Amino acid sequence: MIVKRVAAVVVAWCLIGWVTFSPAHADTRYGVASAHPLATQAGEAVLARGGNAFDAAVAVAAALAVVEPFSSGLGGGGFFLLHRASDGHDVVVDARETAPAAASKDMYLDAKGEPDARASLDGARAAGIPGLVAGLDHLASRYGTRPVAELLAPAIRFADEGFAVDGRYVGAAGWREKVMQADARTASVFLQDGKVPDKGFVVRQAGLARTLRAIAAHGRDGFYTGEVAREMARSVRAAGGLWTEADLAGYRVIERIPHRFTYRGATIITAPLPSSGGLTLDQTLGILEQFDLASFSETDRVHLVVEALRRAFQDRARHLGDADFVDVPAGRLASPGYARQRAAGIDPQKATSSAALDAAPEWREGGHTTHFSVVDADGNRVAATLSINAPFGAGLLAGESGVLLNNEMNDFAIAPNAGNLYGLTGFHANAIAAGKRPLSSMSPTFVEDSRGVLVFGTPGGSRIITMVLIGLLEHLHGPGLDLARVVGVPRYHHQYLPDRIEVEPGQFPEAWVAALKEKGHTVQEGRRRWGNMQAVFVHRETGTVVVEGDPRGKAGVLF
Repeated sequence: MIVKRVAAVVVAWCLIGWVTFSPAHADTRYGVASAHPLATQAGEAVLARGGNAFDAAVAVAAALAVVEPFSSGLGGGGFFLLHRASDGHDVVVDARETAPAAASKDMYLDAKGEPDARASLDGARAAGIPGLVAGLDHLASRYGTRPVAELLAPAIRFADEGFAVDGRYVGAAGWREKVMQADARTASVFLQDGKVPDKGFVVRQAGLARTLRAIAAHGRDGFYTGEVAREMARSVRAAGGLWTEADLAGYRVIERIPHRFTYRGATIITAPLPSSGGLTLDQTLGILEQFDLASFSETDRVHLVVEALRRAFQDRARHLGDADFVDVPAGRLASPGYARQRAAGIDPQKATSSAALDAAPEWREGGHTTHFSVVDADGNRVAATLSINAPFGAGLLAGESGVLLNNEMNDFAIAPNAGNLYGLTGFHANAIAAGKRPLSSMSPTFVEDSRGVLVFGTPGGSRIITMVLIGLLEHLHGPGLDLARVVGVPRYHHQYLPDRIEVEPGQFPEAWVAALKEKGHTVQEGRRRWGNMQAVFVHRETGTVVVEGDPRGKAGVLF
């Protein structure tokens, strides 16, 4: 099957631009899907030289940190979902950012006690302590087989020699132009003569190349201690931030047990807290399992999905946070009895107002993000979702280190009921605390059923969970096995608050919209399509691999 698809995939590369699959290894059993061709090529080269999926993941993530500075970077973090084929070991490497030791729950309130949202989005005070480098070091040392210096070589080359920007870069830079213009060093690297660059403009990052070389030579110590750490801490404090060298030296990744559940015979393995993805997907699918979806019309099924999402996102706001800091009633929220209780409140013919749901929350995320999926010939696999939050993060380089700061502190609940960048609300469970990890929507996922294994995920902030849900439902309920349909299906979204169904523009017929409005839903069409899903499927019987990238990527979609 993989041989038959080679020509189609090569043509798709011309159309999609982000997934490469060369005829030179068409008869192998591995694949890489990422959001940028240079990162995909870096990962494929590692696999071709005999490295495993974990080695390839390090190469891909490091390359993306250079060529997608609007989506991820050494100054960010993420979640790596791993499967080791030799013993069936599944694990999540949590490389999520943490709050600095000097952080406090009221740090983004003004003199009147009102939330100052911009303070958690722009500049040095918005940055959490980054985890990506520790995550890459952990993958390479515990699961990989190749030297870190070899795995980082492509990223170093892209930083030194530069890369030509594409439409997605240009769009992201337009969104954050003013923020980056505020710092001369940042503007000189990412903008063209202080303005949004034209397509094809070459971005070179000499400072980042030096930092990557320090990591190549010394592993995590080349980043979290020594000259790089001193420069990052110094520059952040000089710009009004809170970082100290002790914050950096003390950062640790955490290995977590993945969130695992079943849905109609399929096993879903995904991210646990502090990602809300696993538990929210579990709840949503548990509610949907109470209905015979095949017996409903298309718009009636969408209505049920929206109502299930409404309830699961309400519980996200009420209860979810870093379980190392707060007690989360995960067992109850994911229980069949609770799913039946939530499903019983759904009227198949009428929308439930979010305001009418029992107990409004007691107390917006995810901005720019990237995802990649890797499978090697031995069956090892990685699904990784990485982020710096908003496009270009906090819009500020950490001095001469070349490291672009994240603004993941915005993913905390900065005040009761205060929405973040993407409208998500939260309460005390996700309040800021020193060393705490902000709640995330990143949802790298494996889906195992009788046909094989799907390895996938997507960027998209709070919409990540819904996009993974829709792709999963398409994979399990759609006609036949069609990976292109899974990553390309039109998308809608509901997250409890604001109380509306968001839809991609031009993708749904007027009759579809009218049917949902008739049920009492507010339907709002977005300005652009969203997401950039990257998927790899391994056939159980043959072991052959199919790779597919989201067609939205080439269109310059930001999230």
